[in-house]
Amino acid sequence: MSAGEPGAGRDPGLQPERTRLAWRRTTLSAAVAAVLAVRAALHGGASAGAVALGALCCGLCLAFLGVAHLRIHTLAAGTPPPALAPRQATAAVLCAVAMAVCAAVLVL
Repeated sequence: MSAGEPGAGRDPGLQPERTRLAWRRTTLSAAVAAVLAVRAALHGGASAGAVALGALCCGLCLAFLGVAHLRIHTLAAGTPPPALAPRQATAAVLCAVAMAVCAAVLVL
C-alpha cells in the first residue's frame, strides 16, 4: 500500500472513542425521550391509545439501545472498527424517526 491509498497506516486517534461516547449520549437521550413519552401518556388520565404509544416508544427505545450496544462494543474492541452496516444504520434511523413521530402524536 502506498501512502495515498485508503487505510494505509491509518491512525484513528480518538475518533472511535468520541463516536462511542456519542452513541452513549444518543442512547441516554432516547431513554429520556421514552420516559417523557410514558409520562405524557399517563398524565391527565391514560387512554388506551396513549398507553399503546408510550409502550411503543419504550419498545423503540429498547430496539435503539440494542443497535447502539452492538456498535459501542464494536468501537471498544481496540481494532480499527468497520463501517456501520447499512442494516444497523437503517434500524437506528427508523427507531429514531418512529420515536419522534410517537412523541409528536403524544404531545398533540
